[in-house]
Amino acid sequence: MPGTNLTREEAQQRAKLLTVDSYEIELDLSGAQEGGTYPSVTTVRFDSAEAGAETFIDLVAPAVHEVVLNGKALDVAAVFRDSRIALGHLAAGANELRVVADCAYTNTGEGLHRFVDPVDEQAYLYTQFEVPDARRVFANFEQPDLKATFRFTVTAPEGWTVISNSPTPDAADVKDNVWRFEPTPRISTYITALIVGPYHSVHSSYERPDGQSVPLGIYCRPSLAEFLDADHIFDVTRQGFDWFQEKFAYDYPFAKYDQLFVPEFNAGAMENAGAVTIRDQYIFRSKVTDAAYEARAETLLHELAHMWFGDLVTMEWWNDLWLNESFATYTSIACQADAEGSRWPQAWTTFANSMKTWAYRQDQLPSTHPIMAEIRDLDDVLVNFDGITYAKGASVLKQLVAYVGTDAFFKGVQAYFKAHAFGNTRLSDLLGALEETSGRDLTAWSKAWLETAGINILRPEVETDASGAITSFAVRQEAPALPAGAKGEPVLRPHRIAVGMYDLVDGKLVRTDRIELDIDGDLTVVPELTGRTRPAVVLLNDDDLSYAKVRLDGVSLGHVTAHLGDFTESMPRALCWSSAWDMTRDGELATRDYLALVLSGIGKESDIGVVQSLHRQVRLAVDLYADPAWRDQGLAIWTEATLEHLRAAAPGSDHQLAWARAFAATARTEEQLTYLSALLDGSAEIEGLAVDTELRWAFLERLVATGVADEPAIAAELERDKTAAGERHAATARAARPTAEAKAQAWAAVVEDDSLPNAVQEAVIGGFVQTDQRELLAPYTEKYFAVVKQVWETRSHEIAQQIAVGLYPSLQVSQQTLETTDAWLASAEPNAALRRLVSESRSGVERALRAQAADAAAAAA
Repeated sequence: MPGTNLTREEAQQRAKLLTVDSYEIELDLSGAQEGGTYPSVTTVRFDSAEAGAETFIDLVAPAVHEVVLNGKALDVAAVFRDSRIALGHLAAGANELRVVADCAYTNTGEGLHRFVDPVDEQAYLYTQFEVPDARRVFANFEQPDLKATFRFTVTAPEGWTVISNSPTPDAADVKDNVWRFEPTPRISTYITALIVGPYHSVHSSYERPDGQSVPLGIYCRPSLAEFLDADHIFDVTRQGFDWFQEKFAYDYPFAKYDQLFVPEFNAGAMENAGAVTIRDQYIFRSKVTDAAYEARAETLLHELAHMWFGDLVTMEWWNDLWLNESFATYTSIACQADAEGSRWPQAWTTFANSMKTWAYRQDQLPSTHPIMAEIRDLDDVLVNFDGITYAKGASVLKQLVAYVGTDAFFKGVQAYFKAHAFGNTRLSDLLGALEETSGRDLTAWSKAWLETAGINILRPEVETDASGAITSFAVRQEAPALPAGAKGEPVLRPHRIAVGMYDLVDGKLVRTDRIELDIDGDLTVVPELTGRTRPAVVLLNDDDLSYAKVRLDGVSLGHVTAHLGDFTESMPRALCWSSAWDMTRDGELATRDYLALVLSGIGKESDIGVVQSLHRQVRLAVDLYADPAWRDQGLAIWTEATLEHLRAAAPGSDHQLAWARAFAATARTEEQLTYLSALLDGSAEIEGLAVDTELRWAFLERLVATGVADEPAIAAELERDKTAAGERHAATARAARPTAEAKAQAWAAVVEDDSLPNAVQEAVIGGFVQTDQRELLAPYTEKYFAVVKQVWETRSHEIAQQIAVGLYPSLQVSQQTLETTDAWLASAEPNAALRRLVSESRSGVERALRAQAADAAAAAA
């Protein structure tokens, strides 16, 4: 029984047999305010290469009423099973299929999601179809290489708006609340979209001197309209249009471009053609740091890049998902860094500091895989939206650009778009275009970088004479063993890197020279540096051109330890911070020494994104990687530091806000918690710090988790903030209460009841797991393994993954947790996707045990 899965072989067979022409989809959403189900009628026209052949169309629906193939009614009970409708006796050439069904609204963020805003009590709908969920709304051939045109006709409640891929009909053309859209260009099922409800909207356009005009729209719920900074979003969007159209030499391929901020969205955003959906947390209700604006802009540009790479030209099958996401990530950050007038020219620093950290972590898990992963079926791809697919892939694309040259890279991309517009491709199509424009043979490069897993380590080997002159310089490359359980063998790779030389000038570390070179094999000699005076710091992979762990030689490490905050540029600081964090995770640097390093340099760190990353990493290190006997001392040191920095920060600055949040996350002594309470109730103030809605919740959630505040305080705060965000915060706070009863209630709400919407469930899990409540959470290890397989088999993918990852006992760092996990893996026979997620979580506990041992050993030394 296929269930809801689809294998690559089945997709290939279907693609060989069928050519899909068009879909006409009629949805009656007039009952959306009440919920339940809705009528869905699909007419699909397609050609079959063979007479009498058999195939199937995909549909997930509570009821199917009618299936008519080429004018003949089929027995629904006989042909509809699991998520498929069997189609037999196809005609050679043209076929027409009509399916009448009842489909269901969801609250999981998959298919047609329905949300009721507590502010106006109105329902708001949006679709989310990637990977295989268009079939929850209409019958279709759910695979990316069976493109077609789509014509939507939607009946909606009076006063609502309907947005889709094609331009929204004029109000004068909407009769009897029926919205009729023009057909789309040929696109894949997973990027079709409908957004329906009484949404607020703002409109503008992108205009180019040559006469090109693209209508632009921004949508959100009316309850968020006062916070919508539409002008800023339009500015970023226009900047992206300018930059992408110049670099791609291909005009924007769709009729309009709408950006829709929608509630309870599982991901950051989704690249529906001409109708991008975005999580509405990106409409900021309270003050945020510039790092949040930068992250939002990257998301907006990422989705805009997908209009070309993903929507115009689409992968044939999901094994090239990485290329889809990596290209959008790489080009969005390149746009931020290089576009004229960009607010974030330091975007590659942010990438090095955040995205690559994600990639390095993912690449050291037992589930690590080549960038070009083997995707056997839908179950494989659903858990493959990971740090390798996005961040390592983008890192390797950056390396590819350095390898072939920027001009050659974009000329190859331009040829690729022209050759394959509105079609489907494989990786070889892009590499072929790049070989043509660069003159480089990319066969060996592709094999080394895309078809193997793991990270290389680069170390400088520097020798000097008595005068300090370099007598020899080489780069040592290592290929560490892959994690236990990972497939493949470690390999050495070709790297195009820069080597930066830094010296202290007036107390600052300034780059005095830079060379760029290719390295390959285990040792690459660099004769250009022989005879030069040895600098204070030698930094491999300067400018972050390649993807590798970097280590410092002894002299450089000494200077960096003393002066990490003194680099004049943000990139070398970020690379050194990243190296220190990586060494801490690997047990090469004791957690207490990492904390000391951060405290010595963070006060000089100007990049707010780096500061906030360091906040998160310090907490993770002290909570999980510190010797448990020293953990409380480490937390005390860190918490005192957060308060000192909060008080010293410039009034109203991003750093002040970041330190306020860091203090709120860790306050622990009676005095600290009393002060936090005073900041919340206004009896204490810090000049320039606005304790606004989101900061109030951050303060209260910590007070609740430590037992200082309880239900009456939560209820009072929710009364102040009677919004969907307020309800989520209240759910987090209630789950965070330090009592057995509160934990039992939270567990039951998530595990024993399946009615929580996706965003509320996520909020409850976030409150349930508190690092200060290990003993209270200990009994849930056994409970987790008793239920996780059943949860996986009975819940939707998004909901089940939240539970499988979020409730794994990651805080119970012990050999017993490893043994319990191993016993479950051996006996429960989970499917490959669930096995992967549990194994990844287990790896985190194993790493924490090693780091704790390293920290204890450092104390004893």
